[in-house]
Amino acid sequence: MSEPRLTNRALYLQRLGFDAPPAPTLETLRLLQLRHTGVFPFENLTTLSGEPVLIDLPSIERKVLHEGRGGYCYELNYLYLTLLQELGFDAHGISGRVVMGQPEGAWTARTHRLSLVTLAGVRYITDVGFGGMVPTAPLMLDNRDEQQTPHEPYRVEQHVDGYTLRARIADEWRAMYIFDLQRQEDIDYAVGNWYVSTHPQSSFARQLMVARTGEGWRRTLNNGSFAIHTMGGESERRQVADVQELTALLKHEFGIRVPDRPSLIRTLERLIQPQ
Repeated sequence: MSEPRLTNRALYLQRLGFDAPPAPTLETLRLLQLRHTGVFPFENLTTLSGEPVLIDLPSIERKVLHEGRGGYCYELNYLYLTLLQELGFDAHGISGRVVMGQPEGAWTARTHRLSLVTLAGVRYITDVGFGGMVPTAPLMLDNRDEQQTPHEPYRVEQHVDGYTLRARIADEWRAMYIFDLQRQEDIDYAVGNWYVSTHPQSSFARQLMVARTGEGWRRTLNNGSFAIHTMGGESERRQVADVQELTALLKHEFGIRVPDRPSLIRTLERLIQPQ
């Protein structure tokens, strides 16, 4: 069976600032990852609407490229990986366990999708679907030093069970996710996506999470709390008053066209109320 291929590659590349397919170089990889996190937002509106999150390639293309939406790791990183492969990169999908915000040493479910790219014998992880702390540059897998990105510095630590990705936040190296290089098949991602989008204990099913990057800033929205985080500066925060303001915020600050689903609107109205 042949691998699925993009049907809208030219449009996809145009959205990322390329008029023609770029060469599979490290500079291209850096530009793709940085621009991807700025153009296509991380968001979980489909989960909150109660609808299934479809992670086949045609469904993701339609949602992200034509319906004014973003997605989460199973959508954004699959779309991105397919583009990398079609551009000639030696790339494949891997997976990890999100531990951001968990106690040190926590071991969570395997519910994060990312990609491994090899260039001239050097291995890099590349990720465009990790929400408010998504790395904005590829990171060398076998380098234990601090690695700079257009946003925060990151570090990859190796241990007996694989690797831990850490980001330096407020002079503290905080764990983002644990990952390994185990081969993954479509069914592995299907199981993870099913858990993330349907399990009652999944944070994706219980709260609104939206994120986007830009030059020197990150924007995040968690339920009704909107924040602009400026690199090296103070964060600006405000509480969204109602669902009309929320819808406008999603459109103007994140580039998201909110689906007109009564079930989604009711959920958003409930989530933005101060707890």
